[in-house]
Amino acid sequence: MPDNPFAINGDRNLLEEWLVSKRNKGTRREYAKELKKFFLSVCNQEPTATLVIQFLEMDRHSATTVVLRYKAELMDLELKEASVNRSIAAIKSLVNYAYKVGKCDWTLADIKSEKVKPYRDTTGIAPDAFKKMLAVPDRDTLKGKRDYALLRLLWANALRREEVSQCNIEDLDLESRVLSILGKGRGTQKENVDLQPKTCQAIQDWLLCRRELDIKQPLFISLRPHYGHRLTGDAIRKIVVAMALDAGISKTISPHKIRHSSVTAALNVTGGDVRSVQKLSRHADLNTLMIYDDNRAKAQGKITALLEDLV
Repeated sequence: MPDNPFAINGDRNLLEEWLVSKRNKGTRREYAKELKKFFLSVCNQEPTATLVIQFLEMDRHSATTVVLRYKAELMDLELKEASVNRSIAAIKSLVNYAYKVGKCDWTLADIKSEKVKPYRDTTGIAPDAFKKMLAVPDRDTLKGKRDYALLRLLWANALRREEVSQCNIEDLDLESRVLSILGKGRGTQKENVDLQPKTCQAIQDWLLCRRELDIKQPLFISLRPHYGHRLTGDAIRKIVVAMALDAGISKTISPHKIRHSSVTAALNVTGGDVRSVQKLSRHADLNTLMIYDDNRAKAQGKITALLEDLV
C-alpha cells in the first residue's frame, strides 16, 4: 500500500492525473483554478489529496447538496451563466474521472447547467476603427513588427487568442500561405487556415527581424522581461487592449472582440453569406453565426419598424 492512498501512477495523485488527462493546457489551468475556489469555499482550504478523497467518499446525496449549495453561492454573486457552468463543470469532471478509475461510486449527473444566453453584442468595431489600431505599432522596431503581425492575423483570419498562442514557427508555410492551428474543440487535430499577402508579409517581417532558426519555437514570443517565452492568450489580450487604448478607441477591445469585428465585417461584405463566412469563423453550429447576422442586419428593429407603420 503506497504512503499516499490517492496515488495511481507513481507519485502523482488523482487530482494531478485528472488534470493531465485534459489535452488543452488552458482547460487544465481553468479547471485547477475552479477546483481551488470550490475547496476554499466549502473547506476553507486549497485542495489536497486528503481533502479530495474525503469529498469523493461522501455519499451521493451529501455531495450533491454541497455542490448545489456552492452553485447557489456563485449565482448569488451574480456571475454570468457561463462562469457558473464552468465552475460546476470542473467539479463534475473530477468526479467523473474518479468514478471511471474506481475512486468514487457516484456522479453529479443530476446537477444541470444553467441556460446560457446567446451572444448579445457581436458587432466589435468597424474596419476604419481597426485601421487606427494597425497604425499604432512602430513597424521599425521588433515589438512593432510583432504587434502589427498579431493584429493582421487576428483580423484577417478571425482567430481566437489561444489558437494564435499555440502556433509554432513550423506551423507556418509562407510559400503556400497556410497556417496550421489547433482549433477550438478539435482535440489534437490541426487544421489549415489560408493566409493572405498582407498578413504573410507582416509575419515574415517579424520573423526576419527576430532571426529565430529553431522552427519548434513559438510563432509569437514575449520580448521583455523574459525574451523568448511563448505569448500566452492573456498576454495577447493585454497587447490588444493597449493598442486599442493608444488608438483612441473607447470601446473595450479584446482578441475576441476583434474576432466579432472580423466576422461581422465579413458578413457585411458578402451580403450575409453565412455559409461562406462559416469557413472563416469555423463555428461548428451555423445558428451561432446567424446571431451575428441578425445583430448585423438589425433584424428585430426592422420588423418593429414595419409593425409600427401598420397602426
